[in-house]
Amino acid sequence: MEEKRVRIVGQEKGSYRISDSNEIKIAEVSGKFIYNARTLSDYPAVGDYAVTLWSDDDSNSVITALYPRRSCFIRKASGSNQEQVVAANIDTVFICMSLNNNYNLRRLERYISITYDSGATPVVILTKADLCDDVDEKIYEVKACSIGVDVIAISSINDEFDEVYKYITSGKTIAFIGSSGVGKSTLINKLIGSDAILTSSIGDRDRGRHTTTHRELIELSNGAFVIDTPGMRELGMWDNESGIESAFSDIEALAETCKFSNCTHTNEPGCAIIKALQDNTLDYERFESYLKLKKENAFITNEKEYLEAKNAKYKEISKINKANRKRSKCGNVLNVEESLKI
Repeated sequence: MEEKRVRIVGQEKGSYRISDSNEIKIAEVSGKFIYNARTLSDYPAVGDYAVTLWSDDDSNSVITALYPRRSCFIRKASGSNQEQVVAANIDTVFICMSLNNNYNLRRLERYISITYDSGATPVVILTKADLCDDVDEKIYEVKACSIGVDVIAISSINDEFDEVYKYITSGKTIAFIGSSGVGKSTLINKLIGSDAILTSSIGDRDRGRHTTTHRELIELSNGAFVIDTPGMRELGMWDNESGIESAFSDIEALAETCKFSNCTHTNEPGCAIIKALQDNTLDYERFESYLKLKKENAFITNEKEYLEAKNAKYKEISKINKANRKRSKCGNVLNVEESLKI
């Protein structure tokens, strides 16, 4: 097998699709890779660059290591207490939200904060503009809770995509994030110039049907890359303090002008937040969203520290047990409790 630098272009249970820019092969991670991985985020994700033992026949290639990620979109894995990398080495995240029943500013704020924390640049794509009678008003509302973020309204029915193309340049990687049925795959098919990704028509109650079932990286004709992702039923925070600060920079700036540096923004005199809420220069629902995300992030951060300590302890126990098996013949067995000072 030849050692190659490849990129992860597809991910399914137990295997990956990798590309050396000329050919795509199936790969699996090595046993050593599995042994050294501590969390789900240590495993390859779509967009990762990897060191691989490239197979010259029909057998699977082997992923032995990952190159450092320059950015990664992380969420709390659904149904578990671990972080999950949705996509890696992204330049821009298109946060897709349709202008029908999917329209939700509070969910959008969550997506934006996690995107900022990933190291990528967020861009809000408002899809299905043809289904909305007040597009300009919706754009105004979105911009008010997306400080400094570009906002674009598009329609696949009316073939309105022109503003999207300026972000799709050679060498750049764009990830598409959003709920099921908002039109991510339709937009990617437009960029590809074919119906390579399966899409479905609008279903009941004005909702598109979710069709993407796995993450996939696709190279466009101009040398740009796009990553399609399944719709996310859950987008949990994971140690996302800096992202929240960026997404709510207006509230963070207000808090810095409070009379007291440790202001809780509840009943203190000279609180800039309370004043802004009273004179309606700060939207109450946006402030509530800010507090909710801060509280959720604080909880998951504490949980993360606990889990890391727990995993480190049991990893050390495993090492001691392994050493004991080797020492048992000599009668020189280590005491686990004394070694770990439990």
